[in-house]
Amino acid sequence: MPERRQVSGGGRLTRRPLRVVEVTGPSMVPTLYHGDLLLVQYGVPVRPGDVVILRHPFQQDLLVVKRAVERRPGGWWVRGDNTFAGGDSTDYGVVPEELVLARVRARYRPLAKGQRSVTGVLGWAVSALRPVRSASSRLRAR
Repeated sequence: MPERRQVSGGGRLTRRPLRVVEVTGPSMVPTLYHGDLLLVQYGVPVRPGDVVILRHPFQQDLLVVKRAVERRPGGWWVRGDNTFAGGDSTDYGVVPEELVLARVRARYRPLAKGQRSVTGVLGWAVSALRPVRSASSRLRAR
């Protein structure tokens, strides 16, 4: 498991573990697709617009990837980028802060089985590894 060292405010070195997780399901399309691999960092601050890994509020053995839209009393309002998929704060409300576990740093899209042509492989190489950026300012909580 790769780790990154960071200097905390007090000048001490702290470890922020990085892990790889796989996306299943369509709730974050078009940002993330089923089968994408994510590099996530645990224990870092979350800002509005960040893509995060959280425990589902009603089924805490289930990890979920959503976008943190805004901080509200009691935790975070989270949304999927695919408004038709559901399964976000519009269904279960505010997610308590302690259930938001990690922030997504980058997305790696594996090479598809049928993508063997030179142009297909070059296209994949250009888009395979991307940082996951914050959403546009048009994203609003409902």
